[in-house]
Amino acid sequence: MNEEVIMGMGVYFNPNNESFTRARNSQIFVDKTGLIEYLNKRLSTEENCIALSHARRFGKSHAAGMIDAYYSLGCDSSNLFDDTEIAKSPDYRKYMNKYNVIHIDVSSVWDFHKEDLVESIQQRICEDLKKEYSDILNYDKDLYLLLQEIYDRTNIPFVIIIDEWDCVIRNSEDKDLVHKYLQFLHSLFKSEESKAFLALAYITGILPIKKIKDESALNNFREYTMIDSYPITEYFGFTEGEVKGLCEKYDMDFETTKAWYNGYLIDGMNMYNPNSVSLAMDRHRFDSYWKNTSSFASINTFITMNYEGLKDDVMTMLSGGMVMVDTESFQNDLSEIHSKDDALTALIHLGYLGYDAEMLSAYIPNYEVAKAFQMALKTGCWKEIAKSVSICDELLMATISGKEERVAELIELAHETYTSVLTYNDENSLSCVLTLAYFTARGYYNIIRELPSGKGYADFAFIPRANAGIRPAMVVELKYNKSADTAIKQIKDKRYHGVLSGYGDKILLVGINYDADGKDNKHHTCIIEEWKE
Repeated sequence: MNEEVIMGMGVYFNPNNESFTRARNSQIFVDKTGLIEYLNKRLSTEENCIALSHARRFGKSHAAGMIDAYYSLGCDSSNLFDDTEIAKSPDYRKYMNKYNVIHIDVSSVWDFHKEDLVESIQQRICEDLKKEYSDILNYDKDLYLLLQEIYDRTNIPFVIIIDEWDCVIRNSEDKDLVHKYLQFLHSLFKSEESKAFLALAYITGILPIKKIKDESALNNFREYTMIDSYPITEYFGFTEGEVKGLCEKYDMDFETTKAWYNGYLIDGMNMYNPNSVSLAMDRHRFDSYWKNTSSFASINTFITMNYEGLKDDVMTMLSGGMVMVDTESFQNDLSEIHSKDDALTALIHLGYLGYDAEMLSAYIPNYEVAKAFQMALKTGCWKEIAKSVSICDELLMATISGKEERVAELIELAHETYTSVLTYNDENSLSCVLTLAYFTARGYYNIIRELPSGKGYADFAFIPRANAGIRPAMVVELKYNKSADTAIKQIKDKRYHGVLSGYGDKILLVGINYDADGKDNKHHTCIIEEWKE
């Protein structure tokens, strides 16, 4: 084939390396090219079909652009990869820019061609093929037969990349359309012809592959999910080591970055949301960046379902706890949620919950996601909880300002709100209330329950993060059927505040008491004192 024609050949057929070039030229670039060595070992084998289902903004499309740049005959990428991890591989040059590549983003076609999706995909690819092969080929053939004919003529195998492959499955209720689409995929990935021309398939989606009765289009794919991505976990999301390096480079506090964006425990690795970390470094500010790319409606859809125990589990996770989840029953279909476990599993795959495989439990992974839950609750149908969540900021500022009566009132409101899902009759239960009541404080404080300090354990220690500004360190002691004065005395006698002495010269001592027989139906009292060394 004519090399001058090949270079920069098309959008869908043999794309150029523009996407990866932009990534390499970006201010923040984290080298994930080690994934290519993993893929190279699977070229033209029975393990050559890779299905990646991860939450949005977790690097799926970035990897697709990298794969384009490495394999596509439509470009010369040696300068792009020469100083990357893959360049250390002995087979580095062997496969570079040696394959015919097909790359299609199904969601971009779906937006405009819902009725004739398959025909539109084939038409777009064929228009690119005509630029190279003119009238040599019969373009009335099905796409897989065209690819087979090209392979017969050139002996060059294909790498096929499909981004957002599952948008049809997630968004269409037309069974005939879904069937037609899956048959199209079957012809590309499982037909007898594809066994010859297909070197590698890389498809991305949000949900794992749905098992559809009598459909076997994708059952030959190796799946990598938010629950299990071994052994390529490190190539999607940022690892802790990578984030530490970025924090040093951009002079950002690592512990605060960890609180905001860490928490996805996949195959024992702590993974960070790469999009949010990059934006935080670039803007030099901690904020909830992921909310701009994700819908709060999807949280509300699942957390407000009327399944027994679901509301309790959500409140447990909001208060920092974990809940057990059976992830096996989920049908990988957002329209088929039949239990509490299905709802929670869906949220895990969407990235709104983390999952601990050893504990078989779900949890809210970080402060950024907690903020997304907070916003969802404010706009959702849990009116009483939304009211309580909405006062979290005021509670923190009232505490810092020493407004004892207002603090007691706000905690009273939180207590009344959460009584419907939790039982409060001791100090431990009151701790759960406080955790929820100071929900938004997590963005500025490392909040530690039962912190060893002085001669015992402080119920709560609020340790300011680097972004806390003028917010002081605080130690909070809780009492049940005693008095707030007793709580303050215990803090001083046992020197709970001593552990915070390195966090500025101002420490707030906060005593809170819950009286089951409170006068005038006011059960909570609060005393706030300022301690100065």
